[in-house]
Amino acid sequence: MIDKAQKSEGFAKTWLIDRIAYPAVGFAILIGLWAIGGWFLEANPATSSFVKFGLVPTLQAVPGLIETGYIAEHVIASGYRLLIGLFLAILIGVPIGIAIGLSKITEQVSNEPFQLLRMVSPLSWMPIVVFVFPKWDQAIIFLIAVAAIWPVIYATAAGLKKVDPAWFKVSKNLGASFHKMLAQVIFPAIAFDIFTGIRLALGIAWVVLVPAELLGVSSGLGYAIKDARETLAYDHLTAMVVVIGIIGFTLDTIVGVLVKKYSWQKDV
Repeated sequence: MIDKAQKSEGFAKTWLIDRIAYPAVGFAILIGLWAIGGWFLEANPATSSFVKFGLVPTLQAVPGLIETGYIAEHVIASGYRLLIGLFLAILIGVPIGIAIGLSKITEQVSNEPFQLLRMVSPLSWMPIVVFVFPKWDQAIIFLIAVAAIWPVIYATAAGLKKVDPAWFKVSKNLGASFHKMLAQVIFPAIAFDIFTGIRLALGIAWVVLVPAELLGVSSGLGYAIKDARETLAYDHLTAMVVVIGIIGFTLDTIVGVLVKKYSWQKDV
């Protein structure tokens, strides 16, 4: 009993150090560097007009942005575009990944074209999609989907390649239809890989979302940054940058927890 208590105490201490103490030190260093940078901006006459980029002015601007609903308005607009784009990437990417993972011919036929398309920056499509789609919202959603689809496809395909082929043979011998095989064999076996792909896709989509919103729309986090820059509200600009970072970090953490919880892998 004493050994178990000591092990439990040691685990708790290690967890606190690894998950709380070290990250807190990292954030403290980051905030300290930001504060020092703001002080240098203020101290130098040549850069004193940019003092609102500093830590204190930014923190002072945040409560007002929250109270007026400014942050919520733009977060909701960006969240809608992100959600739809990511949903489309998953809806299209998972079946394509399964097809690549199950068929060697499909993999060989699609590999070079997909690699070529994957290497094109999603934002490079912007001049084209603005002519194809009647609304900017649709264009931005398309750019997000294009950016997010590749991690989903390749993570799904990689997961299927790790599945023992004997599982498929046993399923066929037992008379399982393809739909049953999908539900009872394939998806449980590759769930961890799919969720991992979604996590990567989310990060890429979030990075693409903000620059995509810099043009053509009147809402969203990217627009909020553009508006703050044009009105010289530098404290609002840095506040929105912080909001973008916090939301992105939170989304990644949530998906990471879901990966661990619903992966069907006990060792994750």
